[in-house]
Amino acid sequence: MFRTLGGGDLATNGTEATHPHAVTEMCAEGSRLYASALRTGRIPRADAEAAPCLMEFALLHPDPDDPGWLRPVAPAVALAQRLTPIEREIAERRRRSIVLSEIFEPFMTLSAREDAPTHAITVLEGLDRINAALDLATGQCRTEVLTVQPGGRRSPENRLLEALDRDRPLIERGVRIRTLYQHTARYSADRLAYVDRFTDGKAEYRTIDELVERLIICDETVAFIPVQEDRQVALELRHPGLVRYLVKVFEFMWSRAVPLSAGTPYETAADGITDIQHSIAKLLVEGHVDEAIARRLGMNVRTCRAHIAKLATALGSGSRAQLGYLIARSGMLNEAD
Repeated sequence: MFRTLGGGDLATNGTEATHPHAVTEMCAEGSRLYASALRTGRIPRADAEAAPCLMEFALLHPDPDDPGWLRPVAPAVALAQRLTPIEREIAERRRRSIVLSEIFEPFMTLSAREDAPTHAITVLEGLDRINAALDLATGQCRTEVLTVQPGGRRSPENRLLEALDRDRPLIERGVRIRTLYQHTARYSADRLAYVDRFTDGKAEYRTIDELVERLIICDETVAFIPVQEDRQVALELRHPGLVRYLVKVFEFMWSRAVPLSAGTPYETAADGITDIQHSIAKLLVEGHVDEAIARRLGMNVRTCRAHIAKLATALGSGSRAQLGYLIARSGMLNEAD
């Protein structure tokens, strides 16, 4: 007739399979008999056999003067008997909630501080949101911007214009800019014209044969990296450990890169093999296919294959397999190191 606070039935009539009901409910027969007992003061025990739950839940008790009769328990007493365990459980749960609140209170205080750090990693979706975050970060930059710009000879004009609009205010504020390109950028007229706009020493440009994905770091406090190849999704990183790690990666590549103003990265070999072909030779020996080599060196596949053909001619190779062997035997990779 009554249900526990947790939602489970305390009991149903186990002696009469035809008389089950939830303990929070009063069956029609039980209600009628209990009301009759309250009005008359007692009912025959035989009548209660139709609703044994009245005895199971102590709504009736034997008449001390005549065991053949049953007397009702006062409704207030019966209700108190049912409410007491429920109220006890409520009180216990309230006590537990207070204990949990006290445990978490110190952490809530820390979380609510105004000077709490910003999110360590923020996902930026869409070019508008990415550019807005970049504009904000560069606008707040005061010391140095580090950038890694992979890609080949061709850069979309609008991308160069965006970079120009973003870099010019930095230079005017005295912010240092260091940018890494791939060697193929040396053959991009647009890229070289862009670099020529900043010749006052605050902007430095170097090239290297291979680069990781695009990277922008402002004041060693915030970094931006792409998530997808189409660059429609980027991560804004503000975790100090992550940013420091990316700065070290940049410095590692910067130390091995060649200033753009220094001309060719290293001298062309006597056999006519160029710097780009040295890089291609290295990747061929490592087992990369033409498409992967072109992508990593920032050139199209046709140009890459033209360089491979010139490399094969210079080494006297008649097949791709022989070319790898001749590259390794020539020692040219050791010389490039």
